[in-house]
Amino acid sequence: MLNDCISCNCPVITAIDMIGGKYKSLILWHLANATLRFGELKKLIPQATPKMLTQQLRELENDNLVIRKIYPIVPPKVEYSLSELGISIRPVLEAMYRWGAVYLEQNGLEVNCFMEVTNDKFSY
Repeated sequence: MLNDCISCNCPVITAIDMIGGKYKSLILWHLANATLRFGELKKLIPQATPKMLTQQLRELENDNLVIRKIYPIVPPKVEYSLSELGISIRPVLEAMYRWGAVYLEQNGLEVNCFMEVTNDKFSY
């Protein structure tokens, strides 16, 4: 029987809380090899509304996975990149990609998205 634990420190729950948002994994994927502006992320994740993308970026920033750099120019320029902690999640994202690819293959489906892992590099 499982323990009911309100304040447990569960590694799986912690990881899912940090990267399990609707678009968080996609944002992290796109930032894995590049520093991007909001508009660039919006183009790469068109299904995300600006409000949702902003919310997910703020949560990733609050969890120290993403760095938000503001340039003091007019109009304001903001760039997003992975922090050291964010970089450390790359193997998890690669494993998720590979697991999903195997799952699709086993179910007779072909991977047909813009994402790819080659030579330990993310691409899209």
